[in-house]
Amino acid sequence: MILPEARATIRKIAAQCESLDDGLPQPVRDMATRFAHQIEELTAEIAALDRDIRQGALQTKDSLRLQTMPGIGPISAMAIQAFCPPAGAFATGRDFAAWLGLVPRQNSTGGKERLGRITKMGQRDVRRLLITGAMAVISASERKGRCDDPWLANMLEKKPRMVAAVALANRMARRLWAMMTTKRAYEIPAAA
Repeated sequence: MILPEARATIRKIAAQCESLDDGLPQPVRDMATRFAHQIEELTAEIAALDRDIRQGALQTKDSLRLQTMPGIGPISAMAIQAFCPPAGAFATGRDFAAWLGLVPRQNSTGGKERLGRITKMGQRDVRRLLITGAMAVISASERKGRCDDPWLANMLEKKPRMVAAVALANRMARRLWAMMTTKRAYEIPAAA
């Protein structure tokens, strides 16, 4: 029995397991039916939680302000509010990005500066959401065929896609810190 991977095929799998003409043994049929029902129930629960998060993100001014930045959606905004300490706890945006683990590791010696990969220290969930949001921004610019941000366009020309995404996530973290400390919405640099 070969079926494509998708949520819609769960019902097809359950229907095919319940039919008797496919030659599956009864224990396999019962197990597949149970798994299909579990997947349907979990999908419904996830959809309900997603709705709750989206509605919660529309209720606070801070989360609405954070969502004005490209790449930050309701889940990212709520995660930043839930998992990050107040923005006043950090002296600069770089400190906030370092707390998230989005700054390069320094292996400097003898006056020679050597920067490595990101440290990955700090809040893992928010870091992952910022990198995912940065990848969404990059994908959107590739679909449009042009990049509105000259800095990002330059990064994409010179660096691999994932390196540019991590650099953009670092930049987003610094800007998020500025937005949280000044209580201002995201301002599009190209419009300025």
